[in-house]
Amino acid sequence: MGKYIAKRLALAVVTLFIILSLTFILMKLLPFEMPPGTDREVFSYFENQVYLGYVTRFEEETSGYGRLLWSYRFEGAKSTYYYYQTPVMLQYFYWLKNIVTEWNWGVSRSILPNVSAITIIMMRLPTSMYLNIISVIVSVPLGIGLGIVAALNKNKPVDHFISTFVMIFISIPSFILITFSIWIFAYQLQWLPSQWAQPTDPDELKALSFIIPVFALSFGSVCGYCRFVRAELCEVMESEYLLLARTKGLTKRQAILRHALRNAMVPIVPAILSEFIGILGGSTILERLYAINGIGGLFYDALQWKDYNVLFVDMALFTTISLVAGVFLDLSYGLIDPRIRMGAKK
Repeated sequence: MGKYIAKRLALAVVTLFIILSLTFILMKLLPFEMPPGTDREVFSYFENQVYLGYVTRFEEETSGYGRLLWSYRFEGAKSTYYYYQTPVMLQYFYWLKNIVTEWNWGVSRSILPNVSAITIIMMRLPTSMYLNIISVIVSVPLGIGLGIVAALNKNKPVDHFISTFVMIFISIPSFILITFSIWIFAYQLQWLPSQWAQPTDPDELKALSFIIPVFALSFGSVCGYCRFVRAELCEVMESEYLLLARTKGLTKRQAILRHALRNAMVPIVPAILSEFIGILGGSTILERLYAINGIGGLFYDALQWKDYNVLFVDMALFTTISLVAGVFLDLSYGLIDPRIRMGAKK
């Protein structure tokens, strides 16, 4: 098991390195965009690019160093010329060196000019994580509970009602749901705020601003968990080993709790991890609609404003979370069912 974990972690690191390397190279092939702001801000941005090794600085016009990006002359000083380092692989080498030696991923071009991209991500990350964790905490027990109720009442009116409810609402996208929720509960009934609370708002308003996005994120997950749990539990309850457990004297309650649920959870827990990643990635549009300052909305802003450094770090974060979740997903099988042993010899 230990060798399997080490192998999966090593594979995840290699995969992450390949994905980030390709992403960096492709982004550097995009057209260069001049940063907005005053001359001092632009000067600070280009000085940082020189420090990272992406741009070359000269005090006079020079040929053979790519195209001229920007030139400026301060009062009483010599002119400064900044040339683009055309070899992408040379920039790639400097990129690796800056990350390994200084953990420097570059600065923002336009969102927060000259602020570290890592700093911007860390400012936005807690909001998205709180929002998605709360939605998982809400959706998992509700979805599993409804699925169990439907399975235990298979082909009864309760099962038909839950199944119909799930089939109707599982197809509604979260951004459609949050749009109607804002219109009904914020504008028509005026029970909840119409957008995400600001840091200066009172705590009560901050708590209320969680309701609409958590509802929109967790609603589809509840339906998905319910349908999945019902299908798995119904299949397990009809298996031969469960009938054998009943013939040995176990009550229906004991057989379900000790055997049926345990075996049904083997494919369910990995589905929960996958759903969490899906929620985290799918909250981009939702964060924009509800004006939430999270990493999902930041991804859209960075793409719109062509802030490639911030966009790259945001993509690196999503990729890392997905790969780590994949490792935990594989390990969860062995933790739930002791019969499963990862990496064992045949």
